[in-house]
Amino acid sequence: MHVQTPPPRQLPPQDMAAMDRSEQRAQQLTYGIGAVVGVVLVLLMCLLCSRLLF
Repeated sequence: MHVQTPPPRQLPPQDMAAMDRSEQRAQQLTYGIGAVVGVVLVLLMCLLCSRLLF
């Protein structure tokens, strides 16, 4: 006995422009958070090095 599977269903259409916009926003957010973390780390390193020197 062979069971025949039904054909795959049709996927809903995708809004490529909206996906591109949301990807750009996510990338900007990631770069922004990375920049803030980088500045904080540089300030902490400067603070720690100044305490070691003085």
